[in-house]
Amino acid sequence: MSAPAASADFTDSTASAASPAFSVVICAYTEDRWEDILAAVSSVRAQSRPALETLLVVDHNEALRERLLKEYAQGEDREHGAGREVRVLANAGPRGLSAGRNTGIAASRGEVVAFLDDDAVAERDWLRHFAEGYADPAVVAVGGRTVPVWASGRRPDWFPEEFDWVVGCTYRGLPPGRVRVRNVLGGNASFRREAFAAAGGFATGIGRDGDRRPLGGEETELCIRLSRARPGAVLLIDDRAVIHHRVPRPREHFAYFRTRTYAEGLSKALVARSVGAQKGLESERRYATRVLPAGVVRGLRDAVLARPGGAGRAGAIVAGVLAAAGGYAVGSVRARRSEVAFSPAPVGEGAHG
Repeated sequence: MSAPAASADFTDSTASAASPAFSVVICAYTEDRWEDILAAVSSVRAQSRPALETLLVVDHNEALRERLLKEYAQGEDREHGAGREVRVLANAGPRGLSAGRNTGIAASRGEVVAFLDDDAVAERDWLRHFAEGYADPAVVAVGGRTVPVWASGRRPDWFPEEFDWVVGCTYRGLPPGRVRVRNVLGGNASFRREAFAAAGGFATGIGRDGDRRPLGGEETELCIRLSRARPGAVLLIDDRAVIHHRVPRPREHFAYFRTRTYAEGLSKALVARSVGAQKGLESERRYATRVLPAGVVRGLRDAVLARPGGAGRAGAIVAGVLAAAGGYAVGSVRARRSEVAFSPAPVGEGAHG
């Protein structure tokens, strides 16, 4: 969970600037998501505001990269017109989502780099809403709203909306509208290119690497680092910029919920190590002291009223908090003993034009 601290609705006070060109980066690592990857690319191609290009970054899987190269042959793609070009790249760094994103940033040509998960599809006006946020030159990042698509067809009764971040989605407690935030959420986000020049890229060693425990927090660490490098920078979330994120059946189970919340605690310890506990946990304190207690009360009330899953949701919130706290404690000890390491990566300027 990367809980953005939000202020009141943010309204542009400047005249609209020229609309920036967007490069969209999609990181992929497994052929198991083949149909999802194709759907993600198709959703970018169908945007009402065309992207300059889509970059598919493959994370150390040569078979997948070769298959995607055949699927999106460069010559054929150029015939499709504006916004249709797809470039397939190999992750040039260590295994993991952070290095994959950095590879995409370095190769991109747009003034703004947007990120879409490989198992998500964007609504038609996704990039258009992002672009509106950049009318203000002070805005350096714009994120959106991520809606879960449950493999079973419906949300599990016990699964609290306050913990939708467990499955990579927008969760209860975030404010509606277009609001200023501490950090955007990585699977549905965009940044001006200059943001990476100022703060560097995503830190390797924090985010997911496809094999290990499902860590996160790399976008939080980057955004805090960016705000320090550019004190006047504005980061927004616009809930009209919507993507739909597939949740596979294994992630609907409590075992994954417990593992993911524990991993989030580990991640938060790394973020706090990088940027300090005060800033690194600023939003999480509000989430833990206001949003989650309200969720427990709501669950218990539903249980009293014999509504399905009420007691389960209340129990899951408590279990999630305890698991995250345990992960944070373990992660803090490891950080002090230097058993884990990560570093912000410099990002090249890309090939403009």
